[in-house]
Amino acid sequence: MTHYPPEYWDKFFKEGKTGWDIGYVSTPLKAYFDQLTDKSMRILIPGAGNGWEVEYLYKNGFTNTFMLDFSHEAIRSFTNRFHDFPQLQIIHEDFFKHEGVYDLIVEQTFFSSLPRRQRETYVQRCHALLKPGGKWVGLLFNHEFPFDYPPFGGSPEAYRELFENHFRFLHFTLAYNSIKPRKDRELFILLLRD
Repeated sequence: MTHYPPEYWDKFFKEGKTGWDIGYVSTPLKAYFDQLTDKSMRILIPGAGNGWEVEYLYKNGFTNTFMLDFSHEAIRSFTNRFHDFPQLQIIHEDFFKHEGVYDLIVEQTFFSSLPRRQRETYVQRCHALLKPGGKWVGLLFNHEFPFDYPPFGGSPEAYRELFENHFRFLHFTLAYNSIKPRKDRELFILLLRD
């Protein structure tokens, strides 16, 4: 198994057990979005789940924002809440099979859902989907977890090693504005695809 199948995630959404979902756009990502000026950029949010970042961006004029998830229940949850989002920008697909070209990829909890053996493939896929000069922005846990199921943590050293062959680091720091339960536990990372 390369990753947990859609049915695995469907169950969480059906049962309302989405503990990773904070119910609104993540504050470090919101701060990053709020300083962006090019509203025409093509933005991909893979493993978007309930799509709070998708909704925030779209409602703030980033109309070329695309939501991607392979969980039917995640997409149903998002569309039930946000009726006005364009159906053509909802991609029900495995991220690793997705084709496209984007200016920005947003990472929020998707990476931590993937088994470690898939991390290198994830980085390669992000690189392939971004145009030259495109950016990857996201939050990653800066510590390990004492269990062997999602979410999977990591270390700053491991992340640096993982991304450095494909991207240039613009920011790689402890997030100063995380929500209280994640304070001092997540890194804010901004990468540039050369």
